[in-house]
Amino acid sequence: MADETPEIQTDAAPLEAGDAAGAERVLNQEEIDSLLGFDVSAEQMQDKSGVRAIINSALVSYERLPMLEIVFDRLVRLMTTSLRNFTSDNVEVSLDSITSIRFGDYLNSIPLPAILAVFHAEELDNYDLFTVDSNLIYSIVDVLLGGRRGSSAMRIEGRPYTTIERTLVQRMIEVIMQDMCAAFEPLAPVSFSLDRLETNPRFAAIARPANAAILVKLRIDMEDRGGRTELLLPYATLEPIRKLLLQQFMGEKFGRDSIWESHLATELWSTRIDIEAILDEQTMPLHKVMNLEVGQTLMLSAGPESKVELRCRGVPLLTGRMGRVNANVAVRVDDAIERTDASRAL
Repeated sequence: MADETPEIQTDAAPLEAGDAAGAERVLNQEEIDSLLGFDVSAEQMQDKSGVRAIINSALVSYERLPMLEIVFDRLVRLMTTSLRNFTSDNVEVSLDSITSIRFGDYLNSIPLPAILAVFHAEELDNYDLFTVDSNLIYSIVDVLLGGRRGSSAMRIEGRPYTTIERTLVQRMIEVIMQDMCAAFEPLAPVSFSLDRLETNPRFAAIARPANAAILVKLRIDMEDRGGRTELLLPYATLEPIRKLLLQQFMGEKFGRDSIWESHLATELWSTRIDIEAILDEQTMPLHKVMNLEVGQTLMLSAGPESKVELRCRGVPLLTGRMGRVNANVAVRVDDAIERTDASRAL
């Protein structure tokens, strides 16, 4: 019995140590970051996990609208050319990022002082927001008023923008609005018009704070001067053209091939189709139709002045009157038949 007691104590000691180690195990920093979804390496990936995935799941991701990035890329190229003509200087416009954000969060994150331009998308029947930061405002004023190159724009803190500064910035925004109309033109005709300029974000509330919006950040460089502009599009503005934004980009014509369209139109105009002239239609019981014999005469309700309906594969197109030209039976077209929803479905 004296030999068995040490063996029992020796076996029990490792078990107690293992239980203590399991109870005292603490997660390291990498495991905590992975659990919360804040891993630095995972930020570059599209798929988020953890708490961050739950937070971001309520936002609208612009990657679901492939054509949107193409529209803004076209906008950057148009702005580069138009702003060079506007400032008579070497202007470079670059697209920094396209992200999704809540409207209220964006208003709280605007660095002041800044000028906020509220513009109206007429065809989409909604408003958008365009923000110009102070660096770009003073740079534009300096360039348009003949400031010397190599000298940074003078920035005076603690004062509101003057009428001259607001007018010059408004002219630049109107140029950008025209470029936005041209950028959306291949996709859908949209007319953007400037509604008002604001310096207080609270007066530029064009949507509810919880509404989702798409934020486009642009960088405008004029050699050693420049600044940033931000374009905010509420998702409600893009909803009418959402189906167009979902299509894939298939070339410079936004999914359209002008050469193929021209060829198809040429072939369609030269296509030969059969036209049927319907003198009269009657509804008869099935037993009478089955008892029809060769040589039997069917009386039609149409007279010499009755209208004849012209159809193509069952679709009514035109109405006219029966006549004769030389030895041929002819139909003189009087009116066109308006297409209905039922005929369009044929």
